[in-house]
Amino acid sequence: MRLQDKVAVVTGAGSGIGFAIAKRFAAEGAKVVAVDLDADAVDAAVTEIDGAIVGVRGDVAQEADCIAMIDRAVADFGRLDILVNNAGVMDLFQSVADVDNATWRRCMSVNVDGPMYAMRRAVPLMLAQGGGSIVNIASVAAIGGGAAGAAYTASKHALIGLTKSTAFQYAKYGLRCNALALGGVRTNIMDSVKGQALDQAALGRLGAYQASNPGMLDPDDIANAVLFVASDEARHLNGAVLPVDMGWSAA
Repeated sequence: MRLQDKVAVVTGAGSGIGFAIAKRFAAEGAKVVAVDLDADAVDAAVTEIDGAIVGVRGDVAQEADCIAMIDRAVADFGRLDILVNNAGVMDLFQSVADVDNATWRRCMSVNVDGPMYAMRRAVPLMLAQGGGSIVNIASVAAIGGGAAGAAYTASKHALIGLTKSTAFQYAKYGLRCNALALGGVRTNIMDSVKGQALDQAALGRLGAYQASNPGMLDPDDIANAVLFVASDEARHLNGAVLPVDMGWSAA
């Protein structure tokens, strides 16, 4: 059991990557707080996953919800060892001249503000107990400009900055913070913009980069990588941005 008796909070755990991470963590002995905006989805996830797991309905764009999910881990399990900031939303692939305020704010609030709120609550708790591991789920859009629109790309770049700052600031106190730069993954993230019109002209400009994607990954592939990064096996890994993209970012 690679996470025996560790306590973990996983956001966006009702489906896709977050569900796969929560399931893998529980199988490895972790006590998991699974968080999702969709209460029905997180309830279903908790029912399906074997192990010590509780579900919390939470909107990571709301600071109060982020505080509540971290506090729930401590209340139910007595500590917090691992935080996985996985919840995220996509943009409409709009370029900077065309991005609307609502799309910009939504990407920033979920993809950047949410992880910051959660980390701000979690870090003091982790420091008090001698350390912890934070894993932020980023994207190839965090290290390049051709994978998405201006809003999503900027939000994931910001998440990398938050990751590196946290890693450096607390490196001497046993607290690690790393990020995964994901390639194409078979998830339902596009449901976050369902019914909205994607910017077809911008998609055309991004076509060359999109065409260079070597292939798609499954959520379980990401869960395997997150397990390693979160675990004590990676105790010397800090401030890293690990590509999990089948070599897409090497193009």
